Amino acid sequence: MADSNHGDVELIGTWPSPFSMRPRIALNIKSVEYEFLQEQEQLCSKSELLLQSNPVHKKVPVLVHNGKPICESNIIVEYIDEVWPSGPSILPADAHNRAVARFWAAYVDEKLRAAVTAASEEEKNRAADQLKEVVVRMEGAHVEVSRGKDFFGGDRIGFVDIAFGSMLGWLRAVQVILGGVKLLDEEKTPGLVKWAEKFSADPAVKDVLPETGKLIEFSKLLIAAIRAAAAED
Repeated sequence: MADSNHGDVELIGTWPSPFSMRPRIALNIKSVEYEFLQEQEQLCSKSELLLQSNPVHKKVPVLVHNGKPICESNIIVEYIDEVWPSGPSILPADAHNRAVARFWAAYVDEKLRAAVTAASEEEKNRAADQLKEVVVRMEGAHVEVSRGKDFFGGDRIGFVDIAFGSMLGWLRAVQVILGGVKLLDEEKTPGLVKWAEKFSADPAVKDVLPETGKLIEFSKLLIAAIRAAAAED
C-alpha cells in the first residue's frame, strides 16, 4: 500500500524485532499506509533488497520512501515525524524536552539489547539484574517525563514510549526465559504497569506487538543459532 500524499512507503523488517516495531507504530500514529516487507527470521539470511538498502549495517529496519532508504529505528521514527507533520507529533515541540526524549531512547537501546540474547546461566543472571535496574530507572523516568499523564509523551504515545514500548513484548518473554523473574511489578513499578497496559491496547500498537509465546519460541531458535555460530569460531 502507499500513502497518496507522500508516495510509496515500504518498511523492511521482521516481526520479532522490536526495532522493526518502532517505525510500524510511528507510521500507524501518522495514519500512513505502507507495505511491510518481511525478511527471513534466520540470522544468516538477508535479502538483496536489505543488503542494497542498508549496505553499512545490513540490518533491519529500513524505511524505503519513494525509493530512498532510511536506516536505524530511532532515526526512522524521527524522519516519519518530520515528513508527516499533519498527524500527531511524536517528538516534543520544546528543544529541551526533545533532548530528554532522545536521551531516554538511547538509554533503552544501550541497556536492553544484550539482555534479549543472553544464553549462558551467568549471562541470564547478569541480564536479570540489569533488566530490574533498567525498569526501575524507567519508572522514575516515566514520573519525570510524563508529568502525571498516561504516557512518556503525555496524553498520547511519544518518542520514548515507542523506544521503550517496542521492547515490551520481549520484556514479557524474558520474564519467562529468565525463570519467572518479575520485571513489571505493581509494588516497585506501578506507573509502568499501568503504562504497559495502555500502551499495549493503543490502536497504533496492539496489532503489531508480538505475542509473548511466539517470542519465547523464537528466542530458543535465536539462542541456538548464536551458540552454533560460537561453536564454529
